[in-house]
Amino acid sequence: MFVIGTAGHVDHGKSTLVQAISGINPDRLREEQEREMTIDLGFAWVTLPSGRQVSIVDVPGHEDFIKNMLAGVGGIDLALLVVAADEAVMPQTREHLAILDLLQIPKGLVALTKADLVDDPVWLELVREEVRETLAGTVLAEAPIIPVSALKGKGLDELLQTLDALLETSVPRQDLGYPRLPIDRAFTISGFGTVVTGTLVGGHLEVGDTVEIIPLGRTARIRGLQSHNTKIERASPGARLAVNLTGVDLDLLQRGQVLALPGTLSPTRLIDVQLRMLAQAAHPVEHGMVVELFTGAASVLARIRLLQGDTLEADETGWAQLRLQEPVAISRYDGFIVRLPSPSLTLGGGQVVEPQPVRRHRRFDRRVIERLASLAQGTPESVLLTLLEERGAMPARELTRQSQLPPVTVQPALQALVQEGRVLCLPTEPGDLKHLLRDDVPLISFLGWERLMQRASALLRDYHRRQPLRGGMPREELKSRLRMRGELGNQILQRAEQEGLLQVSGDAVALPEHEVQLSEEQQRAVRQVLAQFEEAPYTPPAYGEVQEALGAELTQHLIETGRLVRLSDAVVFESQALDEMVERLTRHLEDGKPITVAKVRDLFGTSRKYAVAFLEETDRRRITKRIGDARVLR
Repeated sequence: MFVIGTAGHVDHGKSTLVQAISGINPDRLREEQEREMTIDLGFAWVTLPSGRQVSIVDVPGHEDFIKNMLAGVGGIDLALLVVAADEAVMPQTREHLAILDLLQIPKGLVALTKADLVDDPVWLELVREEVRETLAGTVLAEAPIIPVSALKGKGLDELLQTLDALLETSVPRQDLGYPRLPIDRAFTISGFGTVVTGTLVGGHLEVGDTVEIIPLGRTARIRGLQSHNTKIERASPGARLAVNLTGVDLDLLQRGQVLALPGTLSPTRLIDVQLRMLAQAAHPVEHGMVVELFTGAASVLARIRLLQGDTLEADETGWAQLRLQEPVAISRYDGFIVRLPSPSLTLGGGQVVEPQPVRRHRRFDRRVIERLASLAQGTPESVLLTLLEERGAMPARELTRQSQLPPVTVQPALQALVQEGRVLCLPTEPGDLKHLLRDDVPLISFLGWERLMQRASALLRDYHRRQPLRGGMPREELKSRLRMRGELGNQILQRAEQEGLLQVSGDAVALPEHEVQLSEEQQRAVRQVLAQFEEAPYTPPAYGEVQEALGAELTQHLIETGRLVRLSDAVVFESQALDEMVERLTRHLEDGKPITVAKVRDLFGTSRKYAVAFLEETDRRRITKRIGDARVLR
């Protein structure tokens, strides 16, 4: 499915031409029909000679409604630039063409409308030449120019055939698995409820899908889908859609919001862009300037931070970071336009390079510029590697989503990066590399891995210095400080242990060379305390007494190394004695008779406090089971 968008000066016959080729009047508003001037976006569709059905977005040409024009032109595949043959190129012709060029609309066609009003073929040829000169150096430089008369039908067949031929060689929008529908209209229909319209990109939607409205943060369910007034169950990328939603009220919806599958798109207030200034820009962009940003169907005020200089003059290109006044849903590679709010002037535009920067960039930083250039112009391999180096470890599927590259492109690029050693799989044996995406293997760049291990080593060295008697830092604490929580953190520790970079013992993580060494004084104190445990193995010193004699750190060392086992806040046993108690209790219960706390107390010649703590421990170990006041073997 393809979308054609009109462009051109006011009163050059855009809407009349659309109605002539489609039979649909795109001017849906009463005011538009009364004034015979397009004010807001209009929509139609037409079946081309090949049978291909395409959507048409008709935009206003008057300079007062340029914002509405920008809301419709961002999602088109082919531009239909309209120039009246009796007036030739006019100011909004040039501005609309400049916008098409900034957005890099891939294909286009020029319709010389009102050709019936021009009797002089010389004049018509002069207009054609002026148009060709105006198109020079833009994306439409090679666009066909066709004289037409919407009122008399002249040239319409040729126009439709040319559109058909251009679209025949156009690449359909790809299904990346992450559908987005920028909302350009929202309204209600009696008996149906809330309806939004837009052009679907990035993936498919189906009736029954749950979607999120971004940046609103509310979810809704798709009750119905229509394209060209026809009900459908599933919509593919490139379709003009009307989406009937349940679960969200109309007063919460507005142009510029985006429908997406929950969790696949996040709003942002900070974006990195490559900004290209218009050759005829009447005002330079200055560092710190406030501009209007237009992307998709959204518009928002933004402050520009130039990363390489203090100004960007006409016809120059530079890198910038934009801080948005309000959150907007934007994806990598989205086109954008910036305009001066007052006086209202188009300054430039370009492509979003990074929709979710992790930080506010330092200006004049060579590494920042190199990274942005790699994201904007690099190969799939360099884009994926740059993202991994910037954002750290992530599953392959999430990397694909953030890259906004087609999975068919990502898969071989990831295979090459892994085979070259520039990207590592977690764990170390990912299986068949052909299934990186399908298996959702966690990945990390080699540079990111080295940085992570350097950070882990530094954290552990500091921990060993501060806690010399501890076997290592608690696993969850290290994962948290490395910002690698959950299963991903465990996989990182597993690989680090396999490579001999870290040693993991139970819940403790340490450097391989770390050993706990007690001083002679500490060893003597430990021997004295353990002697007390040997003298009274079933009524040993309380935990508080051990701490008072050895200190908290040395006591914890004995517990971590397994010499002592803490059963409760007060009770601690020597591990060998505890094992003997378990063995004796098990033999005692083998005849099937239950045992009470009192009998355990008598069996070991201990106190009730120790007997209770001991039985609670055997319950925890699932050796015994409590039945009333007694225990039996499980």
